[in-house]
Amino acid sequence: MPTGHIMMAMTLDGFVARPNHSLDWLFKQPTTAEEHGFSEFMDSIDVLVMGSGSLKTVMGFDEWPYQKPVIVLSRSMTKADLPDVLHDKVEFSTATPEGLWEELGERGINRVYVDGGAIIRSFLKAGFVQDMKIGMIPILIGAGIRIFGDNERDIDLELVSSKAMKSGSVELIYKVKTQ
Repeated sequence: MPTGHIMMAMTLDGFVARPNHSLDWLFKQPTTAEEHGFSEFMDSIDVLVMGSGSLKTVMGFDEWPYQKPVIVLSRSMTKADLPDVLHDKVEFSTATPEGLWEELGERGINRVYVDGGAIIRSFLKAGFVQDMKIGMIPILIGAGIRIFGDNERDIDLELVSSKAMKSGSVELIYKVKTQ
């Protein structure tokens, strides 16, 4: 079966995006010269799974940032909502996390980048996330989309490493303990 992996930036008050999905707070941070390991992380994964909110945010970037295939879990968006240039890079699914996980396993997918607040929460709930690398950014934005939300049960984590960056951000790597 595949394993899920998270790499996200988060504000100190726990948000991954503003309520309108904007990441403007992230791009004003002086972290561009720091090495966060995103290229190595992307090299280690086979596919990205995200929700429609994350897709809409990424489609607003100047360039499409991913070389790996992207699967978007959405009940409202279809290929018709994509620019033609992304038709061969993005596929849509209405599967549950469990259904998608089974399908990915059948397709020989091993490592999955799980991206976006709601998608992360649903994959954590299903027990599909193995580890997470969280960049804690030194800013408070007051409101937005949380990376983590209400849980039906505790999700125990084991700190693998922490690293303070010159910019003031802190990189935290956690292993999700199996239940």
